[in-house]
Amino acid sequence: MPKVILLSDFSEDYGKSLLRGITAYAKDHGSWVFCRMPVFLRETMGAPGILQWARDWGADGMIAQLYHEADAALITQSGIPLIAQDFKERFTNVPNITGDYYQTGCIGATYFLQKGYTHFAFYGVNTIVWSRERAQGYEETLRQNGHTVHYFEHEEAQSGELWYYKPSSLSQWLKSLPKPIALMACDDDQGQHITEACKLAGIRIPEEVAVLGVDNDDIICNISDPPLSSISLAAVQGGYQAAALLDQLMTTHSLTGPSIVVKPIQVIDRASTDMFATSDPYIRQALRYIHQHSDQPIGVADVLAQVALSRRSFEIRFQAITGQPVYQYILRLRMEKFARQLLETDKSIYELAIECGFPDAKNLARQFRDLKGCAPNEYRRRNAPLSG
Repeated sequence: MPKVILLSDFSEDYGKSLLRGITAYAKDHGSWVFCRMPVFLRETMGAPGILQWARDWGADGMIAQLYHEADAALITQSGIPLIAQDFKERFTNVPNITGDYYQTGCIGATYFLQKGYTHFAFYGVNTIVWSRERAQGYEETLRQNGHTVHYFEHEEAQSGELWYYKPSSLSQWLKSLPKPIALMACDDDQGQHITEACKLAGIRIPEEVAVLGVDNDDIICNISDPPLSSISLAAVQGGYQAAALLDQLMTTHSLTGPSIVVKPIQVIDRASTDMFATSDPYIRQALRYIHQHSDQPIGVADVLAQVALSRRSFEIRFQAITGQPVYQYILRLRMEKFARQLLETDKSIYELAIECGFPDAKNLARQFRDLKGCAPNEYRRRNAPLSG
């Protein structure tokens, strides 16, 4: 019966999701004994103290959120297999639980571009890999579409500090930004910093600043006022894969292996981004119509009937603002809604196809594969929360 130490911040939804995946693997592959160590032990005991505890307990493996390469090396030198969560930077000497942070930033940028924004901002911490790479993906996607990004990157504050509730450089920065503006925060915690700071500064969300977070932490997103839109992550699956890797390391008495990469899934819309930002009244009207009818098999002609423009003029203006042809925008939006339903329900592919206005299931599968890189059933298998 393997004894496994888990050292992570299980107060956050990301840590809880990893834990759900880890424990699901243990249930599927035999009983494991877990010791969940709170993160304050990382500060009070340090890596030497944690290692000594692990030896005394007879730990067979460890999944841990550590600060330094030297901490990871100390543990592996003792012969205990370790998978490290990249809390600050990726580790080079052990397998990581990391993320496709760059792609997460790309998703955020694309989401805002589709809403017609022309001004963009990013709020994060440039000394941490997951924030820095999300910012890179966000900025590079926007740069490819002819846009620049306004940055505010604060130094990491102590968890007890609430500086963003007071007049500060953050509130001054928010006031100085061109409006309306699309702002991506590096995670949901920082996204709530923004929504609170905006309220105190008298800045309207989403009318002046639309805010998008990362992690889809349901509690944080709904404490936010207005509720925070966020990019969901396949963290449960990441936890399951990490446990599978640790099982392999413990069985083979190995200390090296591939890193586990947690993928972004999709944007979960809430009120903090419920707006179309373009100043063009025709395109704004078209976007509103498309989104209101995204579960119906509408086409370009249906949208054109809502605006008093020639088809050619409308298509040129629409692509200039959204970066996509009208038909592609409609298809992508409907596919994203179908993809979300795949993960949120257990209905069959056929049932969901009919409900989402796709009567031709074979054509749907082909179009879905073009967009997502896999068939609908494979997408569900990879990303849906694990049962049990």
